[in-house]
Amino acid sequence: MPRLSEVIAALENLWPAERAESWDAVGTVVGDADQEVARVLFAVDPVQEIVDEAVKLGADLLVTHHPLYLRGTTTVAATHFKGRVVHTLIKNDIALHVAHTNADTADPGVSDALAGALDLRVVRPLVPDPTDPEGRRGLGRICELDHPLTVREFAARAAERLPATAQGIRAAGDPEAVVRTVAVSGGSGDSLFDQVRAAGVDAFLTADLRHHPASEARAQSPLALLDAAHWATEWPWCELAAAQLDEISDRKGWDLRVHVSKTVTDPWTAHAASSATSEPLGAPN
Repeated sequence: MPRLSEVIAALENLWPAERAESWDAVGTVVGDADQEVARVLFAVDPVQEIVDEAVKLGADLLVTHHPLYLRGTTTVAATHFKGRVVHTLIKNDIALHVAHTNADTADPGVSDALAGALDLRVVRPLVPDPTDPEGRRGLGRICELDHPLTVREFAARAAERLPATAQGIRAAGDPEAVVRTVAVSGGSGDSLFDQVRAAGVDAFLTADLRHHPASEARAQSPLALLDAAHWATEWPWCELAAAQLDEISDRKGWDLRVHVSKTVTDPWTAHAASSATSEPLGAPN
């Protein structure tokens, strides 16, 4: 049975902390380097619901994509929801390790997992990592579809293949436009419009698209936009990461039991579609 320090070393080899953005907070948040690890749980968010799941599962290590403390704090008191997470982890001897932007740009990384969930063929990174001589690491991915689809059909594929959320998939652009090439970026991606336009793809699938950036992007080119729930675009990475650790465990003879949480931690819980109308659309009087 490996010690936490050995498992963390393997995870750091997959997602080195030095490849995280300067503003990010990655690495081990809670845990004793000498504790033994037999069971690992992967999830997107280090929220209380996931920590309770780790306790029930009997996990020794929780690995999440999102940081617990992205900004500094002066307290881990249990009177605060993040403090309760820390207290629950420590009381139950569960370590917490975070791989965020260092997993986004990894090879394979978050956007590779997203592309895989959508049956897309990855061609290259959207924003290559200049430190990677092989040109495989970087933010986002440029992809090709297995066969052309309309925007409407591609949105339906995304809704079917990604985990179900209240939001589903929103699309901007001509629903009947043909899509052959796609840029994907797990998580918030509206800072990447310049790179997406430069790539010359037919569509861009990401999350958290805001009104003004999306409107301006549509005004500048025929690029179709597909907006999924943030959590849904990053959850496929949990399965990829778990498979990577499984392979390491088998190779090293650790016999780890590795699990992926299927708990939906997307904050949105309901969606009411606007009523269909044959009248011209416009603002209410």
